[in-house]
Amino acid sequence: MNFFKTLGTKPWLGPTMVSTAGVAVAADPLAAPRTALRFIMGIVSVLFFLFIITFLSRSQYPDFQALAGQPWQPFTDPSRLWLNTAILALSSLAMQWGLWSARRDQVNRAVAGISAAVFFAVAFLVAQLELWRHLQTMGYYVNTNPANSYFYLLTAVHGLHVLGGLMVLANVVFRVWYDGAVARLSSPLALCTHYWHFLLGVWLLLFAVLTSRAETINMLAALCGF
Repeated sequence: MNFFKTLGTKPWLGPTMVSTAGVAVAADPLAAPRTALRFIMGIVSVLFFLFIITFLSRSQYPDFQALAGQPWQPFTDPSRLWLNTAILALSSLAMQWGLWSARRDQVNRAVAGISAAVFFAVAFLVAQLELWRHLQTMGYYVNTNPANSYFYLLTAVHGLHVLGGLMVLANVVFRVWYDGAVARLSSPLALCTHYWHFLLGVWLLLFAVLTSRAETINMLAALCGF
């Protein structure tokens, strides 16, 4: 069917117009950015999937010690991680609120939502750095345990993606305000909001893996054939 649609394309309609049932309609200007976002999220998903697979494989070596399960291990009480998770969830909720407000042309509420999302995202990154410092004061350095190395690696890569999302969001907001096209804020903001929810989902997965007890990790490794 795509072949016949291609044959039926009318190039004289221009690059911003498409023909639907004989009627020329405007093409979706966000089709390309939406496809790019899906591609990026697919790549990021594969990246973290491979990291988790190597984590499970490495867990079967005798020098690997889980970070939860025993009283002296740092994530047996994951309260700090729960706090960081709540901060990131608030950022995601604020982005959704900003999107809803933008779709209703409530500019002040949209700006408030975006500002809150940025604030909580930055607070999440600061809280993650503080968690790193806390682990190091407890003696959990990068090279003392493979599980430590994976924790620093996974949280660093996730944090870089949050930072990248903040840079894209800042660029979107700047361009919208600079061009004076506040009415068009909702469309690019929807893409940023999808990415925010995606990063929250990735973090929840990392949270579950990093706070798993040795028995759970061994069971997952066995299911993966390790």
